[in-house]
Amino acid sequence: MLLDFSSEIYSWMRGALLILSIYHLLIYFQNKKKVFLFYSTYLFCFFLYFLKDISPAQYLPVYKYINFSIQFLGYAAYVSFGRALLDTKKYVPEWDQLLVLEIKLFLIIAIALLFIQFIWGYSYQESLFLILAPIFTVFSLLTYIVLTKIRGRHVTFFIIGSLTYIILANISLLGPYFTDENYFLAKGIDPMFFTYLGAIIETSMFALIIGYTVNRLETHKEKSENQLALKIKEMSDLKMTVLQTQMDPHFLYNSLNSINNFVLKNDIEKASDYITKFSRLIREILKNSTSLTIPLENELGILGLYVKLEQMRMIGGFDYVVTIDDKIDLKEIKVPPLFMQPYIENAIWHGFASKKENKRITLNIYDDDDKIRCEIIDNGVGIKQSASNANEADTNRKPFGLRVSEDRIKLLHENKNVYVIIEDISNENSTGTKVTLKFPKVI
Repeated sequence: MLLDFSSEIYSWMRGALLILSIYHLLIYFQNKKKVFLFYSTYLFCFFLYFLKDISPAQYLPVYKYINFSIQFLGYAAYVSFGRALLDTKKYVPEWDQLLVLEIKLFLIIAIALLFIQFIWGYSYQESLFLILAPIFTVFSLLTYIVLTKIRGRHVTFFIIGSLTYIILANISLLGPYFTDENYFLAKGIDPMFFTYLGAIIETSMFALIIGYTVNRLETHKEKSENQLALKIKEMSDLKMTVLQTQMDPHFLYNSLNSINNFVLKNDIEKASDYITKFSRLIREILKNSTSLTIPLENELGILGLYVKLEQMRMIGGFDYVVTIDDKIDLKEIKVPPLFMQPYIENAIWHGFASKKENKRITLNIYDDDDKIRCEIIDNGVGIKQSASNANEADTNRKPFGLRVSEDRIKLLHENKNVYVIIEDISNENSTGTKVTLKFPKVI
């Protein structure tokens, strides 16, 4: 069976090499990594080299031309594959330069052998091959010693696979010269069987290496992606902290301004009451100052305290009505502290600035599938009239507090599925502004 190259075992070996070559070529077309192209070329050279054993007699002259050239082309692909796989340029740069030189020599020899065949014939090709083979074998052995400097199981597999092929291929090549020419044939084995066997063992080891390397790269990629996601999250948290430090002084300044108004009006009782409520509000703000998020329940509590202070400040006061969907668990929903306060503040300071009576702010919170929808509706003068009163030409420009608040809620959810819409709902019969905040339930 081992004398007949058309037998099942030899056919299986050649078929395995061809399938592996095509498979890795397809992988190369997908990811453009040259390591797969080099490996595919190496395998295909093996396949062509072994194909000569079953070629019809009329094709044998062709193989005499290309036989040794195919082998050296395969060696060039093998060294290129090893360089790419083991990254010798990084780990053994000095030796890598010799490997580059070796690849060039293999390609030059592959071309030169064609001319030798054309001018002098096959026997001269064979003689040159027998001279060069031991030289490159010794260089390969030295290379494997150098490669031990690179750590990793993939290096061990590469060396074992390569040494196995070299040993078995040399048995095929040199065995008949050191033993009886018919020694292997007498035992029912063609010497080329050892080259076949070495090729299969080596390519199997290399397949393990590629699998191991790809798995390692995927693991490294996943780890890098996780680290990147963590860094992005840290940056977002830092930016939210910065925005929050900008938000708190802005709010405090406006509150202190209200206290100042009471003092200027010499309304000591209201000033005292206002300061008492204000101190409670400050305690709540300070309690949450180190938190990037708080439960929506706490946010509504702080917002309620703030509204009471503004109701005291504003002449005639205003109504504040809150409606919450029964399906919402306020303790589970996390939001940035004071993220709704600027919208309420904007309605009070701008919407009600020129309105004398029947002032009303409604806060509606709805369960909207996997999101929370907050609607802040006031019956103030509306966006356009408010801008006109303030002599603002650009009605699309958002005040500082609104911009910061929008940035914070978007950062919290990585800008995904967060909507902030401010619209003028004024018509012929009424005026007002509606703010819609929509964000996911889960961070």
